[in-house]
Amino acid sequence: MASIDTLTAARIAAGVRAGEFSAREVAEASLDAIEARDGAVQAFLQVVPELALEAADRIDAARAAGEKLPPLAGVPFAIKDNMNLVGTRTTCASRMLADYESVYTATCVQRMLDAGCLPVGKANMDEFAFGSSTDSSAFHPTNNPWDTERVPGGSSGGSAAAVAAGEVPLSLGSDTGGSIRQPAALCGVVGMKPTYGAVSRYGVVAFGSSLDQVGPFARTVEDVALAMGALTCAGRDPYDGTSQDCPVDFLEHLEDPIEGRRVGIIPAFMEAEGLTSEVRAAVESAASALEAQGAELVEVDLPHLDAAIAAYYVIGPAEAFSNLARFDGIRYGYQEEGCANLADQSSRSRAHGFGAEAKRRQLLGAYLLSSGVYDKYYYAAQKARTLITRDYAAAWDRCDAILMPASPRTAFRHGEISDPTQMYLSDLYTISINIAGNGGITVPVGLGADSGLPVAAQLVGPAFKDRTLLMFARALERGLADAATGAPVLSVAPDFAGKGGELA
Repeated sequence: MASIDTLTAARIAAGVRAGEFSAREVAEASLDAIEARDGAVQAFLQVVPELALEAADRIDAARAAGEKLPPLAGVPFAIKDNMNLVGTRTTCASRMLADYESVYTATCVQRMLDAGCLPVGKANMDEFAFGSSTDSSAFHPTNNPWDTERVPGGSSGGSAAAVAAGEVPLSLGSDTGGSIRQPAALCGVVGMKPTYGAVSRYGVVAFGSSLDQVGPFARTVEDVALAMGALTCAGRDPYDGTSQDCPVDFLEHLEDPIEGRRVGIIPAFMEAEGLTSEVRAAVESAASALEAQGAELVEVDLPHLDAAIAAYYVIGPAEAFSNLARFDGIRYGYQEEGCANLADQSSRSRAHGFGAEAKRRQLLGAYLLSSGVYDKYYYAAQKARTLITRDYAAAWDRCDAILMPASPRTAFRHGEISDPTQMYLSDLYTISINIAGNGGITVPVGLGADSGLPVAAQLVGPAFKDRTLLMFARALERGLADAATGAPVLSVAPDFAGKGGELA
């Protein structure tokens, strides 16, 4: 008898297609694992057994009728709670939307459903995706499965933790400045931010509209590639003006050799203040694994990268202020009672509906867009964005992918970082990729020599070269895998492996 956490998404889908087990059995195993494990992890805000079992029964009925099953048939997945799904609440982990019932389904979620996935629930997050720890959730923090006294990262911490704890093999997160790649690094799973525009944002509650991108978490690169196929195979979404037509088979060249390919290294990043020795060693180990497979390591320079954090914390809050203005306490969302007029209704509802970090970002955005300040900061940030994008474009003339850290350190303890500015530095290595719109992926490298916690490396590729990026990620995973079994360097966090979720 196997546990659900021993099976990858690819293995589950193959087993369902072959009749080795039913989709309903898989759904029940995942729900059992959540029941047994999530009390300690707290990855979920809402679990929806009825939706998971209904989807499973549709898959089983299709198989019984002799129909061709979709590529991810019977695979359970978790959904970050800023993505709409009919039959669930979409709260963005905020009191402002605590009772909001989804009236439609996000395109990215629908495409996963069309690929045969089973929705088991909505995953916790930092409120409105503002944070790097998932501690700013209005409902409860999420714990890192590798050490439950530590954070899973953020803002997609619930999505990462659910995979790391073996509750689901796949999940969806969103990434505005590193919110997939940083929690993937801290939780020891694979996490990908696709190129901006590759995956539809329709139905995803916006933080920064020019920065947000949806992407998958999984325990293997192959599973991420399968999810990417599901998210993009239908092509451009007419409901999202930024969506691009880029359907490709992400498995087609996944196992291609990387011999003769060039991997860029940024020396300044490897010496940056705050980068711990164990994370530096992890990236150096990743470089050696790629070099051993024939890749050529070359130095690249991104001269304007120092401006990335400053530019992001102008552009991001400005866009957040605009996007969150709709939550006015009048049309929908939290509504303060006993107000004498509309002005009080709006101001009091927003004051009590939003948490501290959501208020901080909106106040900053309002200031940055105000008269006399806009030209000094916002316009300058957009100029810096252009320069950073040009730096990356020049780098692609010298290399096919860039290797760098994903997080400057391993998972920190809850409450350990109280200074918001220090928390913002958690995204030091991820923010520039959102600014430029490139794709990025985090791959586990092992456990840190000092902390014993997951450490990871990040690979970055040119825009709309996500298939090549996955090829490099798979090469890195292959180079670090167990020599005897081929198993990835990290699997489910050991304290949770095998606890509930048995699949006959």
